[in-house]
Amino acid sequence: MARFSPASDHPEQPIPMHLWKVAALSGMASYLDAALIVSIAVNLAIYRDSYDMGVWMAGAISAIVTGCIAVGSLVGGRLADMFGRRRVYNLDIFCYAVGAIIITLAPNDIVLFIGVLVAGLAAGADLPTSLAVVSDAAPADGRARLISFTQVMWVLGIVVVIFLGYVLSDTGMTGARFITGHLVVAALVTWQLRSRLKLADEPSDAEVAQEAAALAAPRGIELKNVWNRAALLPMAATLVYYVTWGIGANTFGQFGTYLLVTVSGASQSLATGINLAFLPIALVLTFVFVRIADTPWRDRLFYVFTIVQVLAFCIASLTAGALVGMLVFFVLYQISNPFAGEASYKVWSQLTLPPDTRGTTQGLTYALSRGVFAGVAFVTPALMEYSASLLLWSITLCMAASGVAGVYIVRVLIRRSPDTADTPANLGVART
Repeated sequence: MARFSPASDHPEQPIPMHLWKVAALSGMASYLDAALIVSIAVNLAIYRDSYDMGVWMAGAISAIVTGCIAVGSLVGGRLADMFGRRRVYNLDIFCYAVGAIIITLAPNDIVLFIGVLVAGLAAGADLPTSLAVVSDAAPADGRARLISFTQVMWVLGIVVVIFLGYVLSDTGMTGARFITGHLVVAALVTWQLRSRLKLADEPSDAEVAQEAAALAAPRGIELKNVWNRAALLPMAATLVYYVTWGIGANTFGQFGTYLLVTVSGASQSLATGINLAFLPIALVLTFVFVRIADTPWRDRLFYVFTIVQVLAFCIASLTAGALVGMLVFFVLYQISNPFAGEASYKVWSQLTLPPDTRGTTQGLTYALSRGVFAGVAFVTPALMEYSASLLLWSITLCMAASGVAGVYIVRVLIRRSPDTADTPANLGVART
């Protein structure tokens, strides 16, 4: 039976304010990633009408966002490990701003497509790079809190764009340009602040080498270092978790409103309002996750809320998408998602992946996952039309699989990792 140490034996250490600044500026990668995807989804009908866009171009622009983020993650994470995370960190955000400017000022669908291409690649490249920058700067006993704070920014990006879309829903192209224009301002301000950021606590080459040796991984950035057991096992486990969990999250992120309208029978305004009403729950609870991320409660609550999350999808499946069932689903999902979702993936990845290839390995998991999400998104409308029940039960099975993968990560990989052996989150549980 597991025994828990008194909390006073290992008090949680406060994190210096300048490291929260690093986390916030790095978290802008998550904000801009989420905001880009949601802004394209919110504005797509407006673009279609304003540019007289064909159905294939509309589909291509929707698909290219996820596809470019996948490619950007793969390439950007590798470049960050090869040429320096700080250098790539600053370049990514500037390129994103350029892409957002092109989207905002696009006179036709071809220019819009180019802007989405540039912004998507830059957003993808910034995701693994920014997380690696936070990990490099963070102390071991505060790393999970700082990494999980980037998830607050991700949820905030969704909330802000959906709110703007709801408020500006009757303003046509002017509103669409305002939504993407705010991404330009956010990216440029972040670029300026990042360029002046001082990372005094960034580890030296000697410290990185020592940490890598402790994880039994060869030092260096050679690509072959990705294919050893120290990197492959946590990379595979976190990939399985993120893919299986993300299929459900991405489906409802992209098609939640569509499902409420076409399957549940809600009006467009009601469907948008339901999404907007429940998002603040996730935002507040993500702050709670940040608070407990470096304590044993992080993984204890994962066990509880992964069950709640599977239950939420079971209810949606059993009611075949009926409106009452979907309302219950959204409440349970937004309650459970902060404790058994992408925040857990981010924290576990940074705690278990070898430090010298964090950018490359997390870039790989992001890229492969987003590629799967793009493929699933392509067939989702057709599958929803064929059988909403089949779609929902398939997602429920994926969520159950993510729970199994998460339990393995917590009970095996986190406990094995020397990088977390002396942190409060691990010290709270005595190994049997």
